Amino acid sequence: MSTGPVVPTAADTAQFVPIPPAVRPYQGQRAGIVSRILANVIDALFVVAVLAGVYLAVSGVWFIVTPTGFHFPTPPRWLALTAAGVALVGYFAVSWHTSGRTYGDQVLGLRVVDRRGRRLHPLMAFVRALFCAVFLVGILWVAVSPRRRSIQDLVLRTAVIYDWIPDSVANGAKHRRLRSPEPREVTRRQSAHNGAA
Repeated sequence: MSTGPVVPTAADTAQFVPIPPAVRPYQGQRAGIVSRILANVIDALFVVAVLAGVYLAVSGVWFIVTPTGFHFPTPPRWLALTAAGVALVGYFAVSWHTSGRTYGDQVLGLRVVDRRGRRLHPLMAFVRALFCAVFLVGILWVAVSPRRRSIQDLVLRTAVIYDWIPDSVANGAKHRRLRSPEPREVTRRQSAHNGAA
């Protein structure tokens, strides 16, 4: 009996969640450069929105405390950049450890997994988040990598896969491991499915 990672196939996911037929063949495959960049753009906008909300909240408190001499606070540039970096790293690390995906990943149907196809350990999630925040251009390597890996993926042995399975289902025993299958495994499963049909 094989003890390797269990990869949700089109047949597996169809009986659990209403995944659109057009994207079922990509379930479990490694994500491409376009999907990953779009997810990162959404995440960046999300973090900016959160920081803007915090800034407005602080400004509101300051207005209540000093209404007569109120003016919008102007934080130093180093403080703004530090706050943005901490927020981005924390957001990535918590999201990748708890659910395997950020809000942008959720929108694009992506999930970050380790080399065994499982969610990242807290330390691994933090290191990857820090690596991604410091070396943003590392994602561009996905465009030339045969296995669609960024520099961060190569160094930390992680992967970003297409996964439209809700977290409630992915947490189940059958889908506890999510990993991009090897080409031979895909061919073997497709042949078996076609033969059964």
